[in-house]
Order: sequence, then C-alpha cells, then structure tokens
Amino acid sequence: MFDISSLNLGAILVATCSSFLLWGIWYSPWLFELAWLETSGLTPFDIKKADPLKVIGIAFCATFLISMLFGFIVGTHPSVLWSTSLGFIVGLCWVSTVLAINYVFEQKPLKLFLINAGYHTAQFTLIGLVFGLWPY
Repeated sequence: MFDISSLNLGAILVATCSSFLLWGIWYSPWLFELAWLETSGLTPFDIKKADPLKVIGIAFCATFLISMLFGFIVGTHPSVLWSTSLGFIVGLCWVSTVLAINYVFEQKPLKLFLINAGYHTAQFTLIGLVFGLWPY
C-alpha cells in the first residue's frame, strides 16, 4: 500500500516544473521545433489556434501525476544513481515502447518518434535526477 504522507510535494513540484522547462527547450527553435512541426503535420498557426490554458493545464496535471507516481516508485531518500537510472529506463523502455506501438500502427514518421521518445526519455531522467538530488 502506498503511503501518501511519504510523498515530497517540493520534489514533485520541482520535477514537474523541470519537465516544463525541458519541454520548452526541446520543442523550441533551438532544438526540434521545426522538425517536430514538419513531421507532426502541424503548422505554427495550428499551435496558435490551440487553447493555451487547456493545453498547458492538462499537460501540467499529467506531468504532476507522473512526478507523483515516480515519487511513489523511488520512495524516500533514493540515491541519485538509482533514481536517475530508473527515470532513464522508464522513459526509454516503457514510455518510448508505448509510443513505438502507437506510431507504427498510426504510420507516423520515425523522425517524429525519435523527437518525442527522446523528450520523454530525457523528461523521466530529469524527474529521476530531481528526486535523487532532493534533500530529505
């Protein structure tokens, strides 16, 4: 049984915000924005049409839940090596493989898969790093 009192809200919030910072850099013009737009079939106009409060609100809640569940998995006082390695493994082996299944059936480009799977692998690794470095 999970003990919700063992969750560290500070680590969860920092992990969530760190994920958003990474997202902002990963999908920016500095890195993969143009390739992501091209391979996803979206345009900058499509992005501007979306309701930003809805998109960011759902993404924030989902990332908060991801960080909270990751906190349950790593427990209290995880080592940096353990939590970062676990984050990398979760991102690469769980999230990326789920994306791979969807992408192959939806016939999405490999380039799009690599961009999105790379982000989620980096995201979970970063979440793991936050939990490993957090002073308990």
